[in-house]
Amino acid sequence: MLAQRFERLDHLLTLCRPWWQYQPYHHLAIAFAGEAPELAALLDGLSLAELNRLDGDMSALASLLAPWIPQGAELQALSELTRFEAEPVECGKAMALHMPGRKQTQIEAFTGCLPPHEGPYLEWCAGKGHLGRLLSVHRRAEVTSLEWQGQLCEEGRRLAERDGARMRFIEADAFAAESVALIAPEHHALALHACGELHTHLLEGVAARGARGVTLSPCCYHLIRGTHYRPLSRAARASALGLSKADLRLPLQETVTGGARIARLREQEVVWRLGFDCLQRQVRGVDEYLPVPNMQKSLLTGSFEAFCRWAAERKGIALPAGLDYDGLLARGEARYGDVARMELVRHLFRRPLEIWLGLDRALFLQEQGYRVELGEFCAKPMTPRNLLIRAVRG
Repeated sequence: MLAQRFERLDHLLTLCRPWWQYQPYHHLAIAFAGEAPELAALLDGLSLAELNRLDGDMSALASLLAPWIPQGAELQALSELTRFEAEPVECGKAMALHMPGRKQTQIEAFTGCLPPHEGPYLEWCAGKGHLGRLLSVHRRAEVTSLEWQGQLCEEGRRLAERDGARMRFIEADAFAAESVALIAPEHHALALHACGELHTHLLEGVAARGARGVTLSPCCYHLIRGTHYRPLSRAARASALGLSKADLRLPLQETVTGGARIARLREQEVVWRLGFDCLQRQVRGVDEYLPVPNMQKSLLTGSFEAFCRWAAERKGIALPAGLDYDGLLARGEARYGDVARMELVRHLFRRPLEIWLGLDRALFLQEQGYRVELGEFCAKPMTPRNLLIRAVRG
């Protein structure tokens, strides 16, 4: 079943590449306006509130886009996963201290979905070991927790001692050979939201070292060391769907809302970045997008002109006097609507691409002799990164 689902998803995503495999920021107008003027006009007639509503309802979006993208409904059906049946797990009040609330509920849900296992566990990219600590107390199990930041290891040891958890913290780089050597045949490895190649490296290590099993919730697919995605499974390696780092960011655009203030700041930042993009094209005389580094949110409390001066300094651009910053900001505001409309169409493929990536990992483990399940460990309001890969050696 995993292979058939992957094959169909791969076919549809490849077929529909022109609709999603591009970067809206790079375009000064709606990218598909020439090929689909009726769609561009339809989207242009929607308010930002209507765009946001559609962004939260993929069935409605698939119906709206069906005349141009008839594959949308099937893509959404292929993206539906079953929620794992979970045993009830709850942190006590003392254990929950110093755990962010949303992280606590994620850890509880993840722990409840772990398969039966009597031997020791290996927690990968453990941080302070919140997950391993709950697991150790809940199952009375031994847990080895790997974390590269020494301060987090020290805090984790203190919390483990406080809660009576049987934990051993190892301070090491997850990519180091000695870290992979920690994986033992009796281990069931686990990682909650380990980023990019940190979790694919774990999967390869689990297979190479013959571990009993692994339970993983992947995250941040774009955090890779190369410029393009390196598929794991034979099926994905045979695919024509080459994925860049920018492509791998698409699944991460599904977020849990942080409230009205966070939404306003996010919109302001995008508008300012687009306004600066218009500025840098004008000043440099080069009609192409220029990425700007991540910024401190405190910059948003200043003026647009101050932001432009900051961004220009970071990119080594000398700004001439007399620039029309109000006009550039207005252009950024106009482009924001176009970007939102392009992103809405791309978001039809957001979850399908994430399922494609999850299936690549699942099929790799299946090829290595594991019995593999792919599902969800929690509802999306808890975290949109709710995929769970559960594998036990057959």
